[in-house]
Amino acid sequence: MHMLLSGYDPVVYSRMLTGLTLAFHIIFATIGVGVPLMIALAEWMGIKRGDDHYLLMARRWARGFVITVAVGVVTGTAIGLQLSLLWPSFMKVAGQSIALPLFMETFAFFFEAIFLGIYLYTWDRFKNRMTHFWLLIPVVIGSSGSAFFITIVNAFMNAPAGIKVKDGQIIDISPFGAMLSPAMPTKVSHVLVTAYLTCAFVLAAIAAWSLLKGRNHAYYKKALKLTMTAAFVFLLSSAVIGDLSGKYLANYQPEKLAAMEWHFETTAEAPLVLGGILTDDNEIKYGLKIPFALSILAHGVPNAEVTGLNDIPEDEHPPLYIHYLFDLKMVFVALMVVIATAFMLTYRFNRKLAYSNKWILRGIILAAPLAMLTIEHGWIFSEIGRQPWLLRGIMRTSEGATVSDHVDTMLWVFAALYVVLAFSSVTVLIRMFRSNRAEDEIAAKGIQGGEEA
Repeated sequence: MHMLLSGYDPVVYSRMLTGLTLAFHIIFATIGVGVPLMIALAEWMGIKRGDDHYLLMARRWARGFVITVAVGVVTGTAIGLQLSLLWPSFMKVAGQSIALPLFMETFAFFFEAIFLGIYLYTWDRFKNRMTHFWLLIPVVIGSSGSAFFITIVNAFMNAPAGIKVKDGQIIDISPFGAMLSPAMPTKVSHVLVTAYLTCAFVLAAIAAWSLLKGRNHAYYKKALKLTMTAAFVFLLSSAVIGDLSGKYLANYQPEKLAAMEWHFETTAEAPLVLGGILTDDNEIKYGLKIPFALSILAHGVPNAEVTGLNDIPEDEHPPLYIHYLFDLKMVFVALMVVIATAFMLTYRFNRKLAYSNKWILRGIILAAPLAMLTIEHGWIFSEIGRQPWLLRGIMRTSEGATVSDHVDTMLWVFAALYVVLAFSSVTVLIRMFRSNRAEDEIAAKGIQGGEEA
């Protein structure tokens, strides 16, 4: 009765709180996955080239990484707590079917944390620097493994596998079958590559900012070259995975593909729609239609038939505004491609200009928040595009949420926590590096770098 009189809906508040937590956590989770790989690349370059600038790069990145790991632990713990409290019915099903990767994700984090401590403690303690480098590999494996296993759970939510449902009860459970959901290959690869891409751009933006401020030291040039080369490679990889993701949607989640492209009639030679306004009778005005592109995205050939929303029960349609989420994400990706390509081409023909052109440096600085926003938009698009399902075809979102009171109070409490964590982590990181600039550390320690970048 209280819920009816007050307009309080625990499902809505549960979705809001979970969404807020995931949106905040994914920033630190992305950094936690991508930065260890960039640290490994920098240390490898330093050892192989005998260049202490790259070794210092790895060391400085590792210092900042520790701060983000600490915040990621807090927000990750909050997610675990909220899954149990806010989504009890889902966790009951998950405990029966997909608990193995949930456990393995925790194990992967412990594996990462143990070796991270050893790696940080043993700087300059080995005569053979490769010994120290090999201690970082478990950190890279553990961080990527955490993302791998938790994304398997999300893939299961989008395309449940390894279970059978009879009379509302789950039977014939195959834990490994559940892990091998049809969504798993594209989901996992997309999450990992975009995390690497985002961190490459974030670290590139720090170097670009320093160069833009006139700190024309070889250290920053080498950092920019390393990170932008990595970003360019990961951009190409993400494009291939994005194409495969479209083909997955066409075969396993046609309603999401149709909703994101406002594709209502099942037709061959389907166009891909960018922008536009949808009228009440499902006509698209002012949209840019690219002929055959949706058929190519869905099945690889221009005359392929693509399922329309009219052939899917109306109560299973995702919200149609995901069209704009997808378009905005693609705008961000296009801008990042332009920025990365501009730097690589400029570097190819005029290295000095690549490090001094203000527009290129400003573009790289812009690419960092764009990359993180693309990550955020991608998750929002994925989760909203699965609605009304929590477990597609098995459990609706309204069936999985708690019916308890006070979720709205929890929302405000956790929001305040995230504000404090965000302010604290940003303040610590800024003070850590502003008071200890790379060129000052190089001069104080007499570090000698190799050739110019």
